[in-house]
Amino acid sequence: MPKSNRPKGNSSDWLASHGRDDKEFLKGSRKRPEELASAARIFLEFVRGFQALGTIGQCVTVFGSARFTSKNPYYKLARQLGKRLAQEGFTVMTGGGPGVMEAANRGAKEARGLSIGCNIELPAEQKLNPYLDRFVEFEHFFVRKVMLVKYSRAFVLMPGGFGTLDEAFETLTLMQTDKIESFPVVAMGKKFWRPLRDAIRSTLVAEGTIQASDLNLVHLTDSVEEAIDIIKRRT
Repeated sequence: MPKSNRPKGNSSDWLASHGRDDKEFLKGSRKRPEELASAARIFLEFVRGFQALGTIGQCVTVFGSARFTSKNPYYKLARQLGKRLAQEGFTVMTGGGPGVMEAANRGAKEARGLSIGCNIELPAEQKLNPYLDRFVEFEHFFVRKVMLVKYSRAFVLMPGGFGTLDEAFETLTLMQTDKIESFPVVAMGKKFWRPLRDAIRSTLVAEGTIQASDLNLVHLTDSVEEAIDIIKRRT
């Protein structure tokens, strides 16, 4: 069984009592005791993450959809990537769920590398995958995103939905604004990512809201070996 930093108690009871914290916290002004109680829970959530992830070594975070099955080509690609990352000595971190996350963790596990998950409890989709050596479960999306970024030296974007795009754009924003170092970001799946890249060029770059050079923050490839080479050269 993977090492867990889940709070003690029945998981369904814990989700029922804490699983709506994001909604409660973000719904607007509340009485001061409620705000302080949220602040305390958020602080303790950060502490749990620091305790669990402080010794994971050189890490690469893989973002991607929870919805792909093991028969999907992107699942197979992420599994191969996770294996190669582990063979090169990297810890593989994901959101800890199914789909692409499971695939990357599975590949790392098969190569006897360290496989980490930063999970969040959701009503559907986001269940822990069985290929984790260690995991932390979070109540708040924003705390989870900090952990997925804080401990990584490179990022791989696999195809995904709103959550993957949110994670991708937040990571790129932190780099663009010099809040974190400019670590390598690899987008795997040219067919999936190229239309978005072209749309960004024809709108954001064309309107001057970002610089053309900002597009160079992301490397597009279909090759696991090219992705590994980019990560190794810049970490």
